[in-house]
Amino acid sequence: MTLCRRFLLLTVLLILPFAGAAQTSLQQANSILFDQIGKVHKLSPAEMRRLQEIFAKSGFMGQGNPAISRHPMTPQQCAARIPGGPSSYNNARNTRICGDRYMAPLYDPRTEAPREAKACIDMFEFPNIPCTYPVVWTKAKEAAEVCAAVGKRLCDAHEWEGACAGALEPPDYFFGLGSVSAMRGAHNRKYEPAKNWAYGPNFQRGICAQNSEKSASCGGGGYNSCGSNTYPTGAFPNCRSALGVYDQHGNAAEHMNLPMAPEQMASRGSTSLGVTEMKGSWFIWDKYRAHPDWCRWRAPYWHGSRVMSTGSHENYHLGFRCCKSID
Repeated sequence: MTLCRRFLLLTVLLILPFAGAAQTSLQQANSILFDQIGKVHKLSPAEMRRLQEIFAKSGFMGQGNPAISRHPMTPQQCAARIPGGPSSYNNARNTRICGDRYMAPLYDPRTEAPREAKACIDMFEFPNIPCTYPVVWTKAKEAAEVCAAVGKRLCDAHEWEGACAGALEPPDYFFGLGSVSAMRGAHNRKYEPAKNWAYGPNFQRGICAQNSEKSASCGGGGYNSCGSNTYPTGAFPNCRSALGVYDQHGNAAEHMNLPMAPEQMASRGSTSLGVTEMKGSWFIWDKYRAHPDWCRWRAPYWHGSRVMSTGSHENYHLGFRCCKSID
């Protein structure tokens, strides 16, 4: 055996135990997470099995690589920051309307009452439990599958935007323009004069979960080099929209569905979804603002694909939240 081959074999033998330990640690963390999800959202055994299948198939989905993630706040510290504690986020009226805890009705307060809402959105990033770390390393396809597994669906872009801006407005995708770029441009020009953030008309530091840092080893965005250094969801009570939705700025960026035609709208019952749209900002925004993040802003076609493509994008600060159509 040559010296080079001996060195390669030794390297593999040294790496394998650590890789196995990291995988076991992720499995252990996800086991705790599944227990939380099942108890809080009262999922059936079949729903839990499907959820676990999706995570297992991914091999990366979870609250970040446990070996290198360095969260700036613990769940216990989060709970101490919330007046009334995490359970105070649960709204009995909204639970009746939406059929699940920690969801907010989507409607236009100028013309509608909450009970008139036709859809609801998760108040927090998935797993939609206050004072838990958001799930990341999720492809858009997996996000859609997870939402379906728990009886919900991926949000259309205008629903996420309305939840953030404080009023659900009619869809305005400019379908006739035909391309993501042209549709995006027309939309952004329409809303930029009245742009706002969930908490008000001007961007502010210190309001949302935006003061963490990337791992020092994080270069190209790999699972083994980039920690998902997020905050617990709901840890910043003032990072809240008028409709009662949290963390739409900071923490994890979020997958949404951007329909390219009316028949691709999840809000109209379609499962043949459009293309990927990544909403919101992420956990370093107080230090470094890479792009705009006002509520109705639509991003360039970053890492673009069809939502249901097996190659849709995933990374250490990209998660999702779900919506739900209601009668």
